[in-house]
Amino acid sequence: MSYSAAAIKQAGESLFPQFFTAAGGGSEPIDLVVQDIAVIMVVAAIMLAITFKLKQPMVIGYIAAGMIIGPYTPPFSLVRSPETLNLFAELGIIMLLFVTGTEFPIAKLRSVGRISIVTALAESIGTLLIVFFIAQNLGFSFYDSVFLALALSITSTVVTIRILEDVGLIRDKSSTLILGMLIVEDIVAISVLGVMQSFVTAGGNLSIANIAITLGIVGGFIGGVTIIGSKFVPRVIDRAGRTNDYALLLITILGLAFGLSFLANGLGMSVVIGAFLAGVLVAESKSAAVARIITIPLRDMFAALFFISIGALMDVSLIPTYIVSAIILILTSFASKFLIVTGILVRGGYDNTTALRSGLGIAATKGELSLVIGKGGQDVGAISSSVLPMLGVVTIVTSFIGPFIIRVGSRFKLSEPTEEVDSKKEKEKEES
Repeated sequence: MSYSAAAIKQAGESLFPQFFTAAGGGSEPIDLVVQDIAVIMVVAAIMLAITFKLKQPMVIGYIAAGMIIGPYTPPFSLVRSPETLNLFAELGIIMLLFVTGTEFPIAKLRSVGRISIVTALAESIGTLLIVFFIAQNLGFSFYDSVFLALALSITSTVVTIRILEDVGLIRDKSSTLILGMLIVEDIVAISVLGVMQSFVTAGGNLSIANIAITLGIVGGFIGGVTIIGSKFVPRVIDRAGRTNDYALLLITILGLAFGLSFLANGLGMSVVIGAFLAGVLVAESKSAAVARIITIPLRDMFAALFFISIGALMDVSLIPTYIVSAIILILTSFASKFLIVTGILVRGGYDNTTALRSGLGIAATKGELSLVIGKGGQDVGAISSSVLPMLGVVTIVTSFIGPFIIRVGSRFKLSEPTEEVDSKKEKEKEES
């Protein structure tokens, strides 16, 4: 017995209606997804070629590509299924934070210098409070101010490291301090995001009991995964690695990444915590280097999809309304981080040149985690539609001017009094 294509489609619609309700009413969802991926990749390739030619960070090209194809860009959307964009954004977040976690084994976290920890905590918390205060005075709601402040209190690790490599400062003393501060910033931002999302999901009640429960869940999850997981998971990863079957190793670590992300989401936290901790556990294994190599292409692909999706989900029509506020918040964040970092390092005995370069490097750029925080606030319905476009503007502007700021800082060589130089040399000899 033979059946026509129309009959098969009708039967499918009656049995699985959820798969036949994509944009366009009645269009086959698979066709829509393939079409959307084709459009995304073609436009992204063109914009990436342009940004490469202009020697700008890739994130600018990705966000611009998203804005071009998105549903908010006139005269019409090149993407027919907005659900596809949200799916890509979620996958991108998980893969981006997982591979970021593989760079942070527990031993490396313990090795971060005391000065980096103190400086990073002071500048991130200080910047968060100052930006929150300014955002409140600009008329933003409480949650909009909180998520904007958190997003602007952290520096883009990916963009900053690439700029330091380009200007030849990656081995400079200031870069060592910057990298240490970036590690602390990332961990603080991911933890605070998890707490904030749990807090909003629980109803946002400011009672001491609710705050204690939220902190207990997040702290228990992080502590349990780190302590218990570090004893068993690395062994499983190593067993998979000893088979020399890269497919088995890849599927094992992806299962870990998505499994912990699912568990974190089920506990009312952000998937970024689960993905990041999965990366940390993989970093504890002997197969960490191989795991990092085979997952980097996936990271690059899904990170591209994430930034493109963020650009597409931005309501670009709101940008002119909030461009002045965005510039004010950028300047506030830059000034706060620069002054706090430079002041602490000078007081800590570092020379003026190192302090100045460190301050400029940590204040210059915003990027991937800022957008992750914005998307996290959007996912739990905590922020208004204006926040994500603002963070997109912040990312593009700071990614564009960041290289110039760090390059200018690399040319500074401030002289110091001879007595101070001699005393610091003696201090360094005593410490060695």
